[in-house]
Amino acid sequence: MTDMLVRLYDLPDMASAAATAAAAGIRIKRPLALDTRRILAAVAEHFGDAAPGWVDECHACLLRLPPTCFIAERDAIVLGFACYDATARGMFGPVGVAEPARGTGIGRALLLHCLHAMAADGYAYGVIGWVHDTEYYRKAVGAMPIDGSEPGIYRRALGR
Repeated sequence: MTDMLVRLYDLPDMASAAATAAAAGIRIKRPLALDTRRILAAVAEHFGDAAPGWVDECHACLLRLPPTCFIAERDAIVLGFACYDATARGMFGPVGVAEPARGTGIGRALLLHCLHAMAADGYAYGVIGWVHDTEYYRKAVGAMPIDGSEPGIYRRALGR
């Protein structure tokens, strides 16, 4: 898997993505510290086996003020999450949407919320880390693969 580069000064507007999520009764928001355990439990439940490091990366983002994490929730149930500045500054990810909620636009809304927040934090470019679907990110935000980025920063992980 490769990393991808995205121009944060040239992002699509997030209004339509937020409206799509809202029409499905889904709220995208920065969480409060008091929700940390529930969010981490949802990340572990939906993605823990497939991506065990995601809980740790999400936890790191939830500890920041303000959190560098957004969640998608409906009726107080966490349906998805997205983080930035988790593994390294300027990096987007991890991101995940619970299986039953996929295809509702949650992933795109979370992506745009994070990337717009990164731009507001002063980043000109963002790195989307360890991409599984390069075509998705190319279409969604004009991201471009970074040559030679595999395994990139992840080579420093334990056991690699």
